[in-house]
Amino acid sequence: MVNASEFTRRRRQLMRMIGRGGVGILPAAPAKLRNRDVEYPYRQDSDFYYVTGFHEPESIAVLAPGRPQGEYVLFCRDRDPQREAWDGTRAGPERAVAEFGASDAFPISDVDDILPGILEQAERVYYTMGANPEFDTRLIGWVTALRNRGSPGTHAPDAFIGLEHMLHDQRLYKSRAELGCLRRSVAVAVGAHRRAMARCRPGLYEYEIEAEFLHEFRRNGLHPSYLPIVGSGPNACVLHYSANNRRMQDGDLLLVDAGCESDCYASDITRTWPVSGRFTPEQRAIYEVVLEAQGAALRAIAPGNHWNEPHDAAVGAIIRGLRRLGILEGTPAAIARNGDYRRFFMHRTGHWLGMDVHDVGDYKVGDQWRLLEPGMVMTVEPGIYIPPGTRGVARRWQGIGVRIEDDVLVTRGGIEVLSRNLPREPEEIEALVGTAA
Repeated sequence: MVNASEFTRRRRQLMRMIGRGGVGILPAAPAKLRNRDVEYPYRQDSDFYYVTGFHEPESIAVLAPGRPQGEYVLFCRDRDPQREAWDGTRAGPERAVAEFGASDAFPISDVDDILPGILEQAERVYYTMGANPEFDTRLIGWVTALRNRGSPGTHAPDAFIGLEHMLHDQRLYKSRAELGCLRRSVAVAVGAHRRAMARCRPGLYEYEIEAEFLHEFRRNGLHPSYLPIVGSGPNACVLHYSANNRRMQDGDLLLVDAGCESDCYASDITRTWPVSGRFTPEQRAIYEVVLEAQGAALRAIAPGNHWNEPHDAAVGAIIRGLRRLGILEGTPAAIARNGDYRRFFMHRTGHWLGMDVHDVGDYKVGDQWRLLEPGMVMTVEPGIYIPPGTRGVARRWQGIGVRIEDDVLVTRGGIEVLSRNLPREPEEIEALVGTAA
């Protein structure tokens, strides 16, 4: 887990960038109703948690460099024995100071009286506009009231500046503690994939495989980092398939994209395997093209290479492989130029990974692809999808969907594949599938 000293370091780094005269404001994620009085499971806003380590809703973090009464102010729910009997213990302002590092803390019910006074001392407000529309309105209301007051000595901030750029650039580089969280998340997800492969057999429903993942996540105290994708047969060709209700048949491929969170840090892993435990020749041929593409992408990751090099390498391998199988025609250069491969590989080869599954951080700096640096974490996930009824493709290839996804850390010497303990080679996968059935 990330300890208190790291949260303190993060706040100090962010406050150095905000500077005196600036105030940074981060609201907690609001609780959301699922239906009537039943709420969705609460998950804290990633930016708020990154700065505070505080899991409770109805909270606001304020960073005010140079404020004499304290630079880090946390507004949170007050203690309430009656509500705590229903919903669980609250930290309250006292523990916000004693355990979560706030230099000053107040009940959230006092925010309308106290926060405008902090804003009155600021020249600039750093805030991510648009992420929380309800809070946007409140913040604009406080600033507008200050400007309309017009009395001597009253001052309103002169500028709103987006907080997300500097904060998200900070989040892009993972610390040792963050990597520890990511490694645990990945290890549990790897175990879940192994468990699901071993218990897979024809006749099960997709949701029964999903249940194996949820079992492994929860028995380790973790939650899914996104809704698992468990797509068999033609469903493997639907990129964000989520119904997970088809009965699997002998001869199907099963594509599973599933990960979990450890202390808000996500894993994101995909494997594709034959439900019966043996690839057909056509399934194996497509699988091996995707595996070649992933290998090419992994070899293209190194400090100093730019973000798009792994994607270019994967695209090249997929073009060559689909030409070899007769699914694409033309020269590789022409196919790349006209984008014919996008019929079968329509997404990027990866994304940043961290507190968000599709984590924050710019992919370009100006008009140039960002250079990879140690501490960045990314996914590598090429795929090929040939839905039933695809025109111009022989029927024997139709209904095959394959994606292979691993989580990768950029290191000083190259890369560390965090999910390397999960089999990728077709022989290893065949040897694992159905062994617990």
